[in-house]
Amino acid sequence: MYKNIFDTHSHYTDSAFDEDREELIKNIHENSGVRNIMLAVSDYSDSVKSLELSRKFDFVYCAAGIHPECVDSTEPDYIEKLEKLITENRGKIKAVGEIGLDYHYEGYDREKQIEIFTSQLKLADRAGLPVIIHSREATKDTMDILRELRPKKAVVHCFSGSAETAREIISLGLHISFTGVLTFNNAKKALEALKVIPAERLMLETDCPYMAPVPFRGKRCDSSMIAKTAEKAAEVLEMDVQELIDKTFDNAVNFFEI
Repeated sequence: MYKNIFDTHSHYTDSAFDEDREELIKNIHENSGVRNIMLAVSDYSDSVKSLELSRKFDFVYCAAGIHPECVDSTEPDYIEKLEKLITENRGKIKAVGEIGLDYHYEGYDREKQIEIFTSQLKLADRAGLPVIIHSREATKDTMDILRELRPKKAVVHCFSGSAETAREIISLGLHISFTGVLTFNNAKKALEALKVIPAERLMLETDCPYMAPVPFRGKRCDSSMIAKTAEKAAEVLEMDVQELIDKTFDNAVNFFEI
């Protein structure tokens, strides 16, 4: 069994975990080598729920923020509410995210997504927190914003872009995180991107309950499955698996300042 696993992006407030949430988290920590878990969120309500869940475990931390798919239901005072939540809970809230742009579904509001993304990047800067970035089918706008605002510390999560984009993200001083996508048959582009990322800028995640790696595809994902992603990444990078896990653990601890 591997040790020192840090799942840097999970969604344990998702309804997929309603039946066994706390028992599962406890078991993963005790029996699967998972040392730390970061909860990413979708909106203000989920930020509060994730904070409450993180308080039940000393090894679980959370983010706060508004996901791009949730911008239409965002209240006008969202920044003030997020800022207050962060200020009052710095011991547990370690990032702003996940935030960003998502142009996948028809009818998205590009301008509103950009407005809410940029306002949260500025919030993170004021708060001195790192940022967890979501970008789907919006690479140009995402990169334009990152070039302009230059967040001090950010990770582009669930990366499946090109090696060229990965190089630019790294050139901006940012991190990149991979999910179980690395194990998929159609992961050629992500695997090529992985090869150009310096080890000190790499992190691992599950994005659970989604993105379960092979051989668990189609099943509910959880943090224990990150081992399969680590094995694939280590194979590609020609590293020892535990060495890679230890490196990504150190990267995550430093990134989130835990």
